[in-house]
Amino acid sequence: MTFKTSVALPDLYEVSIVELQDGLVKGYFTSVQLVQAYFDRIEEVNLKGPALHAVIETNPIALSQAAALDDERKEKGGRGPLHGIPLLLKDNIATLHEEGMNTTAGSYALLGSVVPRDAFVAAKLREAGAVFLGKANLSEWSGMRGAWGQLKGKVPNGLSERGGQTLSPYYPNAHPSSSSSGSGVATAIGLAAGSLGSETHGSIVSPSSRNNVVGIKPTIGLVSRSGVIPISSHQDTTGPMCRSVTDAAILLNFMAGPDPRDEVTLHQPGIVPDYMKALDKNALKGARLGVPRSFIRNIKIIEEAFNSSLDVFRALGAEIVDPADFPDTEELLISKAEKRVLDVDFKVDLNKYLSELVDVPTGVKTLAALIEFNEKRADLDHPPPFYKDQSQFIHSEATQVDDAYFSALAEDFDLGRTRGIDATLAQFNLDAIILPTDALAWKVTAIAGYPLISVPLGFRPDDVELLPATPSSVYTQAPGLPFGIALWGPHIASLSSLAMRTRLSRLPT
Repeated sequence: MTFKTSVALPDLYEVSIVELQDGLVKGYFTSVQLVQAYFDRIEEVNLKGPALHAVIETNPIALSQAAALDDERKEKGGRGPLHGIPLLLKDNIATLHEEGMNTTAGSYALLGSVVPRDAFVAAKLREAGAVFLGKANLSEWSGMRGAWGQLKGKVPNGLSERGGQTLSPYYPNAHPSSSSSGSGVATAIGLAAGSLGSETHGSIVSPSSRNNVVGIKPTIGLVSRSGVIPISSHQDTTGPMCRSVTDAAILLNFMAGPDPRDEVTLHQPGIVPDYMKALDKNALKGARLGVPRSFIRNIKIIEEAFNSSLDVFRALGAEIVDPADFPDTEELLISKAEKRVLDVDFKVDLNKYLSELVDVPTGVKTLAALIEFNEKRADLDHPPPFYKDQSQFIHSEATQVDDAYFSALAEDFDLGRTRGIDATLAQFNLDAIILPTDALAWKVTAIAGYPLISVPLGFRPDDVELLPATPSSVYTQAPGLPFGIALWGPHIASLSSLAMRTRLSRLPT
């Protein structure tokens, strides 16, 4: 193959995986050139310029891996749509230790630790020909260090000891939202062709909404969690964060599948659907979409944009059922069952993950040891603004698997599935549920284990109030911050197809 050096590299902000693969196949550029272009982009904005802190570290052998894939393409042809495509992984997704990257959940406690193997999803993407550019920043320990999602005196989302504070690119010092924040920000501004995040309770779809990208939280059991630093075996999943539904579907195609190291994946259908083939631009025609209006609270600006979007859905052939409220809305909103489950699961599942590491130089092999490690480092300098709270660690360490835990699991299933999503879909004969992503769309799907897709919807107006008004490390509301719209239901293939026509805003230019 002769490479055509006269053709310029594509715009990294906007280019799709399909377009990148087309350029590689036609010899317009090489994977080495593409990887270098992304590295240059990371160099420009990650720690310099706007200093968005989206990437914790880069892969020291990515260029040589890209060169090998270029040679393979010349000699044998391409492996498929991901051959030579540069991606980022959240820093809780394990990669081969010999590759030279760490897997730390943003914490120095795991710096230099040796994982036994690639995470299953990393191995699948590597086999498909993807090049891992590096690890994306995140909320330290995926937000499980301090009290959930608080800003006053707690650990903000998107902040880790190793990576610093991730910021949304849409407003100075804007909150990036939830733990897969680095993955969302990196995808939004062209630091990779796509990225992987993980979700337990909104951590893929919330930063996707805040950073104007597409995020897919798969059904629990569709994608393996083995090799991913956990929170909860009942709610965790990994998923793609991309600039289009098509790109996300491409990644999901290669990520999905049974894994003997994650038992829940062995119960999925024998043949995993081809999510690319399932995409249908006409899927909204005749689709019944329900709006559980009672979930939309205290988001007036977003609600107005959402209401306007419903007319677009109608114009595309969808039938909107509004309201289509859950019979157990109030119970869902006040239930403490999910918190109890996650408190216990975090201790059990993290201890299991740590025990399976080949080596941990710091000696941190249990949650109790992690707490002690942090206490000994309490007087050390941390990236500002770092709050030394580890109250969630301490709370989880004190829990145990007991009758209250099993009762909470049963309550989650009942509220999320039986009397929640399943009951609402049946009562109103719906194909899917639609809500602003920021209307806690992730809470119900989290406890139900059902899939959720967030796609861009709009941006906050220029005159929106800057919040919090008091001095803060990050702004949770600011002019120009994006927000998304979410589709949810029991089947990821049908949601992906419906989402094909629901991208209602543009990426930054």
